[in-house]
Amino acid sequence: MYPGMLFWWRRRRAERCGFGQAVDADGFTRHAGGFEDDLGGGAFGVRRPLRFLAWKLDLDESQVAELAKILDELKTERAQAAVDQRRTLGAFADAIAGEAFADARAAEGGALRLASAQRLKEAVVKALGKLHAALKPEQRQKLATLIRTGAIVI
Repeated sequence: MYPGMLFWWRRRRAERCGFGQAVDADGFTRHAGGFEDDLGGGAFGVRRPLRFLAWKLDLDESQVAELAKILDELKTERAQAAVDQRRTLGAFADAIAGEAFADARAAEGGALRLASAQRLKEAVVKALGKLHAALKPEQRQKLATLIRTGAIVI
């Protein structure tokens, strides 16, 4: 294989993993951020975080099942926030595209963005409450450490 193609090959291979990573020319992985990062999500699926938390927190089967439900609800809410983000951008674009600036359309986009952020905040707080109830005290301490160090992002 031509050495110049290695960069492209590595990048495609990392993107197929579907975990928001790309590979630089040096072979180092970097995070490929997007809108979800603004909401604290990133590529937040269910399987990988579930396995990671089950391993790090030493969860039993009932805790894993509860955690899967919590993560699924959070993933759904983040997906809805991404849809709202696209609608917001559309409203802003419509407001600026006309002959005169459409204040009402821009305000509508801003209100949608605010409502979306509020719903996401409520979903995260609810998920954290459910997580707290499902974990044992020593598991809560481990989870707090993972959150503080940035090993997981909620």
